[in-house]
Amino acid sequence: MNSDAGGRLQNDAALRRLRNRLRKLYHGRTPAAFRFQVAAIIIDLAIIAFFIASPVIQQSPSFLWLDYAVAALVAADMAARLLASNDMLRLIKQPTSWVDIFILLTLLMPTALANLAFLRILRLWSLSRSGSLWRHFEMRGLRPWREASQAVINLVTFLFVITGFVYTFFFRTGTGVENYVDALYFTVATVTTTGFGDIVLPGIAGKLTAIVTMIIGISLFVRLAQAIFRPPKVYFPCPQCGLRRHEPDAVHCKACGHVLNIPDDGN
Repeated sequence: MNSDAGGRLQNDAALRRLRNRLRKLYHGRTPAAFRFQVAAIIIDLAIIAFFIASPVIQQSPSFLWLDYAVAALVAADMAARLLASNDMLRLIKQPTSWVDIFILLTLLMPTALANLAFLRILRLWSLSRSGSLWRHFEMRGLRPWREASQAVINLVTFLFVITGFVYTFFFRTGTGVENYVDALYFTVATVTTTGFGDIVLPGIAGKLTAIVTMIIGISLFVRLAQAIFRPPKVYFPCPQCGLRRHEPDAVHCKACGHVLNIPDDGN
């Protein structure tokens, strides 16, 4: 009994040390944590590039090996983030975790879930909700560009989701979609409402796809334009109500009237 209890205590202590180490790496601001977070972002971008290229390289003999290698990376990242979290249940309930779990399933079952593989690009959206990504923006004084960057990421994610959907469900003779580039060409032409007309999706499903693409695409373009051309604001959490966006020369919070002490960058 004593040896069993001692073994459990050692395991618990080792797990605590591991979780503390992962917390420092994922959420810390030390040079080591900085290097780790940058490496994690680069790996994420490489995984996203693989997802984008998957329709083109899926006939390659090495595709399944790459697919399962990416699955191992995604699973390891999910496990590490869970261990680094102070509230695992809360993390699991977040939409980004659901997206990652779904992506992992498509990687582990590439044949059974082949028709849903185009949704893997949602990993880009998941990355855009990562605190570590925007933390580096802040460290480089790029915080005002966060909103515009998120709008760009949302638009790019939408473009590739629709491209993957069109390629998956309309890739057949007679539709004009002969390859992945044709699907991307149709998506961009539809989102921008230029509608060249040389590629038209057939049937009611094709028309509905074009309608939804135009409506959401235009909304995302408007959101991007607002983020770029909106008068610049500073990001400073109000101590009382938590409002983060204020005018550069604001003295009081416009939501609650609390006196603000926004740091001056010296300009």
